[in-house]
Amino acid sequence: MERTVHGVAERVPQPQRVPYKDSYVFRYVEKTVHQALVQKLARLVSSLHASRLLMTHGFVQEQAAMQRILDELQEDITFLSLGVIFGKWTSLHDDYLAAFFEEEFDADSAMESTQKRRMIPRKKIRAWIASMEGGLDPSRGVELMRTISKAYSGYVHAASPHIMDMYGGNPPRFHMRGMLGTPRHATHRADLWNYFYRGIIAFGFAAKAFGDDQLFSTIRNFADEFARISGKDYQSAEWDET
Repeated sequence: MERTVHGVAERVPQPQRVPYKDSYVFRYVEKTVHQALVQKLARLVSSLHASRLLMTHGFVQEQAAMQRILDELQEDITFLSLGVIFGKWTSLHDDYLAAFFEEEFDADSAMESTQKRRMIPRKKIRAWIASMEGGLDPSRGVELMRTISKAYSGYVHAASPHIMDMYGGNPPRFHMRGMLGTPRHATHRADLWNYFYRGIIAFGFAAKAFGDDQLFSTIRNFADEFARISGKDYQSAEWDET
């Protein structure tokens, strides 16, 4: 995945140094959809690394919160890629890119800034994706994505039922240094495999959006092999006995 990001990053106009205060920052000045895809893919890989690191040390609550971020990254990549692949670019895509590339602050001081970042409603993105998925009732597709998002949002916003997953043992107590070796750890470790698989699929969409059929074929073969090794339900086969 990292090699793919570096490869596609070379195919778009490169980031430029833009003056910022007494120094500079790097920015994509053209603000194209393919530049956006490069950035989203890079963040996807970084988030997968972070999720795996948290899982390794048993921090399953934090891992699940990262997976909520991964949900949106994968949706964003799918949304942008399909718009390019099928020539179904809409004003919603234009609005999304405008909001994505918008700077966080319009003044030297954050307190003086009047900038208010526009947020494209997630439900609109999900509805558009669902409308492109043949054979699936769009309303059912939207509800499926919303349900997954809602489940993991509880970890992001620290809802009580989710926090209580940290509580247990003999005597019962809150486990605040991770849940390494517990049944919760095993469950979340198995769940993470699905996010890696979905990440691979997102890379496949992006390859198609770049018009690279050879890269797409390589990714598709990799996805097939990943699914074969992972076992049923795209979970690690090592958890069949859990």
